[in-house]
Amino acid sequence: MTPTDSAAPNFFAGPYIDRRADARDDPDWLTAARADGQTRWILARGSSQLVRLEPEPSIAFLPGEDPRVADAGLESAILLGWFQGARCVLVDSGPGAPERPDLPVALPANTRFEELRPISSRLAADEAGLLAYARALSIWRSRHRFCGACGSPTSPRRAGHSLHCSAPGCAIEIFPRIDPAIIVLVTDGERALLGRQAAWPTGRYSTLAGFVEPGESLEDAVRREVEEETAVRVSDIVYHSSQPWPFPSSLMLGFFAQASADAVVRTSEELEHARWFTRAEIVAGAAGVPVLPPRTSISHRLIEEWFDAGSEIPLATQLEAPEWEAPRA
Repeated sequence: MTPTDSAAPNFFAGPYIDRRADARDDPDWLTAARADGQTRWILARGSSQLVRLEPEPSIAFLPGEDPRVADAGLESAILLGWFQGARCVLVDSGPGAPERPDLPVALPANTRFEELRPISSRLAADEAGLLAYARALSIWRSRHRFCGACGSPTSPRRAGHSLHCSAPGCAIEIFPRIDPAIIVLVTDGERALLGRQAAWPTGRYSTLAGFVEPGESLEDAVRREVEEETAVRVSDIVYHSSQPWPFPSSLMLGFFAQASADAVVRTSEELEHARWFTRAEIVAGAAGVPVLPPRTSISHRLIEEWFDAGSEIPLATQLEAPEWEAPRA
């Protein structure tokens, strides 16, 4: 299958921020951020971030005078880049950040620390992308507080975008890591192969996915994962697009692949169930099975583009609100 518009960014992706990586090399970057009255500050606690709740969730940007921001040092601040034309800094008060019992407990009115995943579809798309970026950095830092080679503590460099081992004899520099994973819609032309995991909500079916292993190409990973999970062999593998997926640190690489019409599905221990679905069955699923993945996911996009290529009525118009509402622009 040929994708219809793979150039359009997926949710969490796109040009929502000007990263300006060269600014990370300025040793006085934090001083410059504090001197800039337009700097926007994001507060994180572990993998959650401070958001405003009404009328719809939005990032609770803090002013530089906020005590949580004013006393933040290089050990807890990360320069994200320029968001909507303004410098944007993450203050990470999660694991590894110093405890500050002297700071006031009360948060600004109408704010709360929230995990990104449950609220992502209600955020403006650019704010969701920014929080996804911030969340991935927070998780990476929390998991690399100590050097993996010698066990010594690490300290941040390059405005929080690298960690440096404190042991003089080691001095390893650690950079953010992402885990590449393939996600693929397998079709035989008229049907789509979808599977479900036991932990998912009742009726939820999605495209097949799995992590890329060392020494493996993306195409090899597609073939292996599909065969391991469903015993179906595929060909004509076509790349579609990618999506950052910070739960916790994946990069989803989306594909279409072809299978023969007589391919028999046999599930492994990785899936509770898998089966072929026609377009008519997918539309009927708006009232039962299958429950498709959220529209914020690349999985939904792959299903939707395949569906629309063979239907006079787009899938989006046939699914019921509010479950299928798209994120705010």
